[in-house]
Amino acid sequence: MGSVRRRYVAEQEDAGLADGDDDESYQEYVPVKKRKQLEAQKFLQRKGRGLSSSTTDEGDEAVHSEAKPSLLVKASQLKKELPEISATEQLVNQEKEMIERLSERKTLMSVRELAKGIQYTEPMETGWKPPSHVRHMSEKECDEIRKQWHILVEGENIPPPCKNFKDMRFPDAILQKLKDKGITRPTPIQVQGLPVILSGRDMIGIAFTGSGKTLVFVLPLIMLALQEELRMPLHGGEGPLGMIVCPSRELARQTFDVVEEFVAVLKNKGGYPDLRSMLCIGGIDMRSQLEVVKRGVHIVVATPGRLKDMLAKKRMNLDNCKYLTLDEADRLIDLGFEEDIREVFDHFKAQRQTLLFSATMPKKIQTFAKSALVKPVIVNVGRAGAANLDVIQEVEYVKQEAKMVYLLECLQKTPPPVLIFCENKADVDAIHEYLLRKGVEAVAIHGGKDQEDREYAIASFKAGKKDVLVATDVASKGLDFPDIQHVINYDMPAEIENYVHRIGRTGRCGKTGIATSFINKNQSETILLDLKHLLKEAKQRIPPVLATLDDPMEDHEELAKASGVKGCAYCGGLGHRIGECPKLEHQKSQAIAGTRRDYLGSGGYGGEI
Repeated sequence: MGSVRRRYVAEQEDAGLADGDDDESYQEYVPVKKRKQLEAQKFLQRKGRGLSSSTTDEGDEAVHSEAKPSLLVKASQLKKELPEISATEQLVNQEKEMIERLSERKTLMSVRELAKGIQYTEPMETGWKPPSHVRHMSEKECDEIRKQWHILVEGENIPPPCKNFKDMRFPDAILQKLKDKGITRPTPIQVQGLPVILSGRDMIGIAFTGSGKTLVFVLPLIMLALQEELRMPLHGGEGPLGMIVCPSRELARQTFDVVEEFVAVLKNKGGYPDLRSMLCIGGIDMRSQLEVVKRGVHIVVATPGRLKDMLAKKRMNLDNCKYLTLDEADRLIDLGFEEDIREVFDHFKAQRQTLLFSATMPKKIQTFAKSALVKPVIVNVGRAGAANLDVIQEVEYVKQEAKMVYLLECLQKTPPPVLIFCENKADVDAIHEYLLRKGVEAVAIHGGKDQEDREYAIASFKAGKKDVLVATDVASKGLDFPDIQHVINYDMPAEIENYVHRIGRTGRCGKTGIATSFINKNQSETILLDLKHLLKEAKQRIPPVLATLDDPMEDHEELAKASGVKGCAYCGGLGHRIGECPKLEHQKSQAIAGTRRDYLGSGGYGGEI
């Protein structure tokens, strides 16, 4: 048995040798040493440093190869070739990217225009022309007038400024009414703004609070309505021809009263046709508003919510509307009303003249707003977001628990009327009750009160029947109170824009006023730094508590020069850059919360987020 096994193995070995001789794919055994050399050579070739030759112990032939550099090597070579970028340039590029990303939002146009690719390239024609002596002024003469009035303008073919109302060709009845109101010559925003709008141009108007912005967009709207009525009278259900949109009911009511005042003068003293205007705000019975529409309405002053509601229910249309003003535009375009404004734009059937006005309009809002405008003219009187120089700003450090008592002391500084601003509704009610107990004639207003109460508070305060108005920021935007002596910020607002609007309620139309703000450790350092820089810009006294703050903006002076943007490009605050903007962070968190709500739905757990 053992011999058979040995013979079988021998036969198998012989067969294997025979097969090996015939097998063409047979590879000779490579020693370990030689294999290591080959691997090392391949590795060096991959590194871009191939060996020119490689010899082995057994006299192998030399290997010559052109090595291809790897992607990592190429990247490092490209980096070496690029010029070195300084830290300041890197920050400038980062900020530009942030602003571009913010500006990438959908343009402010109607869905129909976006879908059909409709783009208007030429401004609207109005037929208005200034007198020949104004038309024939040279560009140098125009620039000298603008320089004299501290007016900055941007745009193509800017209409010349007019130094008096007569040159603007208003009817005698309007000129007489302006004289009766004590308005004998135009303010800087009116000198340039009125000719621009009367010419039919789209415009972004930026001027400090109390500078007469309302007349800049009200008077041209009345002239447009009058021209169209004389050409072809409106029938029932038609209109409006022009519209003004405001962020708050109180501001809409105030603007509507100005419109009514001038319209009544044209009819009663000028003998012109009746121009019908309508106030379209929440808190008022819609039936009374519809009565005006049934007769045909020329001018509508509205808040976004009620306007959107009436358009959606087809109670009113914008088929003939040729004129749209967004007052306090930065507030309207901002996160709160942006979608409402877009829905309003969807109802326009043709080109319209679009005007945007505000005291605080940062660069990002201007860039975004330009998407809705045709060859716009930007008229800027002073820096956007700068405080009114006619207001004396005082800042006092007051502990939270001592605020209420110190408030009574502050009220002794000036005679009434006085405005007190708080951040939340509960504080408004608490202060109102406290002042009433102390015998102070006070009224209060905030978003949680009925429309009737709000209107009574505003009317009695304006009429001088009440000495103090306690309010949230609902009363800070655009409201014109006569002869306010003193504004008290019981709480510093979360954003510096709101501070500028608040203190702008005093020092209006060339008069001076005082603004006192309470600060303590409850405020964020960012808002305090913004306040410090705003005081410095207005040449006001800086209290020690603000002077001792570490100021990061001192390290960013080169960045400001390189980027051309002083402070934050998003909110306009001078004490921080866009990377540290609290408003931007807040809006990002709100957007994230909104997407969560959309994802989870309004019911169940979604309602808790």
